[in-house]
Amino acid sequence: MLQIYNSLTRKKEDFTPIEAGKVRMYVCGMTVYDLCHLGHARVLVVFDAVTRYLRYRDYDVTYIRNITDVDDKIIARANENGEEIDALTGRFIKAMHEDSQALKVLSPSDEPKATSSMAGIISMVQTLIDKGHAYAADNGDVYYDVSSFKNYGQLSGKKLEDLRAGERVEVNPNKNDPMDFVLWKAAKPEEPSWDSPWGSGRPGWHIECSAMSTCCLGNHFDIHGGGQDLQFPHHENEIAQSEAATGEKFVNVWMHNGFVRIDDEKMSKSLGNFFTVREILKLYQGEEIRYFVLASHYRSPLNYSDKLLDVARSSLTRLYNALRGFDVPLLTTADDKAVEAFNKAMDDDFNTSEAIAVLFDLANQVNKLRDENNEAAAHKAGVLKHLANVLGLLEDDPEVYLQGGAGDDDDAEKIEALIQQRINARTNKDWAEADRIRNELTEMGIELEDKDGKTLWRRA
Repeated sequence: MLQIYNSLTRKKEDFTPIEAGKVRMYVCGMTVYDLCHLGHARVLVVFDAVTRYLRYRDYDVTYIRNITDVDDKIIARANENGEEIDALTGRFIKAMHEDSQALKVLSPSDEPKATSSMAGIISMVQTLIDKGHAYAADNGDVYYDVSSFKNYGQLSGKKLEDLRAGERVEVNPNKNDPMDFVLWKAAKPEEPSWDSPWGSGRPGWHIECSAMSTCCLGNHFDIHGGGQDLQFPHHENEIAQSEAATGEKFVNVWMHNGFVRIDDEKMSKSLGNFFTVREILKLYQGEEIRYFVLASHYRSPLNYSDKLLDVARSSLTRLYNALRGFDVPLLTTADDKAVEAFNKAMDDDFNTSEAIAVLFDLANQVNKLRDENNEAAAHKAGVLKHLANVLGLLEDDPEVYLQGGAGDDDDAEKIEALIQQRINARTNKDWAEADRIRNELTEMGIELEDKDGKTLWRRA
């Protein structure tokens, strides 16, 4: 049975969906004021793999990933650029979708935007006020009263008394309590705003996700995910708002992926040690970045280094080489022991690193069987491709991946021409010329494999 580590209970639990056969999942998406970095890539890839596996296990999954398109940082960046906010957010939403596609991330079931969800946001804020969980301040802001929610701190394990004692920011005279947080911000000059019962303004960040998730998935749903950095205060505040507004349990299972680190230090824009997905894509293929992310368990820290991405490249090369030469079907019979091992790994809190180990066992079996029993080798290759596809890996034709990165079409034509010249030289027993051509191709970063009367090539 599938077990998931629940951040709320701090333990692995058997997963039982609210509605049999169906899973409703919400993941906090991007705040679109800049290009996606590696931390965003991890969230995209991790929860895409979760969604793929749940569907593979025959769950009907509704996966919602929101877009925050109104926010202090967005406004500041638009002003800095002298750019309209819609133009800025539209540009970065497009870039996010392009990066997602490069990482082989499937589109979510829906992708609501904060600016398109104002009616639901305003309605939830009003409900919180009506139920005594929020109050409108004299300055036009609306705040959530954390003291009104007895379970505040249940997700993060933090206590209000300790938080108040550690509060170091300047006291806001409009708040009843330093820990109260804003639900609605009064309009400021030259900022986007919407009409509300408390005056013109815009929502706070936390209320956006509460409104969008419950609007798309209902008051009570199965899984809520996001990065570990969102656990407090964002997700803590979501629970307080949502449960206070609806009177129902908000989410059954909370999933948080670990931090990304650069040279063992947390990746952070303030430290200037972050990489955008596009910067990494200049050196590595999207599937290699995806493999790098999935090679570690989603809850563990992920340490970025070129060396580890090189390992991802060589690992994928090994796996694609095992598929080379087979016209394998997409689906295979599921009676292979490898399927059982793969499912066992993924049922253990989506342990992708163990699942990938199963793929390598299959690749080794394919290579051993290739010469002695081609039919059995083809079956194993089919199982390998089938299971890898569950993780969003090995979806390309092996030749496309193995020859990718070799250059443009003109380079490929030059490589093929040199290979044909080498074949001609070998046919004429001109071994010196054949060796010379092989050396020339090696200097171009091309490796050759002579097999079954054919010459196959791939990038080094």
